[in-house]
Formats: sequence, C-alpha cells, structure tokens
Amino acid sequence: MFSNLKRVITLTLLASAASSVLAAPAPVSDLSGSNVASARTNESEVQRLERLLQNRNRVQLQLQQQVDNMALEISDLRGQLEQNNYEMQQMLQRQRELFIELDKLRSQKAAAPAVETPAPKHKGAAAGKYTTNADEQTAYQNAVDLILKKRDYTGAIAAFQKFQSDYPDSTFSANSHYWLGQLYFAKKQDKDAVKSFAAVVSYKDSNKRADALVKLGDIATRNNNATQAKKYYQQVLDEYPNSASAKLASERLN
Repeated sequence: MFSNLKRVITLTLLASAASSVLAAPAPVSDLSGSNVASARTNESEVQRLERLLQNRNRVQLQLQQQVDNMALEISDLRGQLEQNNYEMQQMLQRQRELFIELDKLRSQKAAAPAVETPAPKHKGAAAGKYTTNADEQTAYQNAVDLILKKRDYTGAIAAFQKFQSDYPDSTFSANSHYWLGQLYFAKKQDKDAVKSFAAVVSYKDSNKRADALVKLGDIATRNNNATQAKKYYQQVLDEYPNSASAKLASERLN
C-alpha cells in the first residue's frame, strides 16, 4: 500500500511539472512577432525612399522641360531681333540713298536758271528740267516739296502720278518717273519701281538714266535675279564708264 501511495505522489508531481511547462509562454512566439514588425518597418522605409526618388525625378524632368522651352523661346526671340536689325539697316540704307538723290535735285535747282526753253517733247528725247508753263512748274515743285519738306512719301507718289497724268509730255517727265521709282523702291513695291525706272531709261539723254539702270540692277538683286542684275550693272559701265553710277555698278559687280 505504501508503494502504491508513493507511485501516486510521484505521478502527481510529474503531472504538475508538465502542466507548468505547457502553460508557460513560448519564447519562439515573441521572437517571430518582433521579426515581422521589423520587416514591415524596413519595407515601409524603402517604399518612402522610392516615392521620394520618383518625386525628385519627376520634378527634375519638369524643370528640364521648362529649361528646354525657355531655350527655344530665347532662340526664336534672337532670330526675330536679328531679322528686325537687318530690316532696319536696309530701311536706313534706302532712306540715305533717297535723301542723297533729293539733295542732288535741290542743288541742281539752286544752280539752274529760273526758266529754260523746253526741249522737243517726244519719247526718247532729253528730259528738260524746267518749263515756261507756270502751272506745270508749280505742280512738279509741289510734288518735290512733299518729299523734301514734308517727308510725305505716300502723298508724293499720288502727286507725281497726277503730274504725269496732267502733263504727259512734260520736260520733267524723266525726273518725275525717276522720283516715283525711288519712292516705290523705298516701299519695296518693286514692280511699280521697275516700270518707273524703265521709263527713265527710255529717255536716252536724261541725266537720271545711269542711276535708273543701277536701280534696276538693285531691284533684280533684291529679287535674286543675279543674271539680270549683272546685265544692268554692265550696261552702266559700258555706257557711262566715268560716272558716279559706274562706280556704284562696279561695286555691285564685285
């Protein structure tokens, strides 16, 4: 009996020990939870860094696009500025040429006698400078004054056109055609300028004929017709070799 009691007590103690062991929290469970939390934290940090990198790349791309657009705009503005400067220089050159010719006309009027007997009036004849017709002289002078005094070039064109209509056989015909050509040339109305300068050339003894040939060459040059321009310049050299116009024609050919 004593042996049986001892066995029961032993079994009870073993059962109690097993129960306490089974009831104790497993340390493996705590370690696993800590690892999962750490992994989640690391994953979140990587995602945040990737998001920051993506944002930075997107901002850099936008900035680069803005820089490229600004470079294109600057290039376009530079081109416009260069074109405007070129056109301004061309306009100033045309104005200088026109004023030089107008000053020549003023000097010729100051040095010439008040009245001259008109030359025979037919196409190809010499174009005289003055006439005994007071109305004709006044009309011509008024047209010239619109250029010299009022700088009204549009009004001058209309005045010379009316003068030619009212006095088709005037001794001022060659000069009126020449000034019309100059005005048209300054306004880049090349077709009208060619007609006016060609009319001057038809007056074989006109003192404006050589200049008109040079202008015809200049118009051909401006319209990229080098062959025609060379023809006009060479004609000036052949027919007026010692003139100021020949010097200009020679410079154009070189």
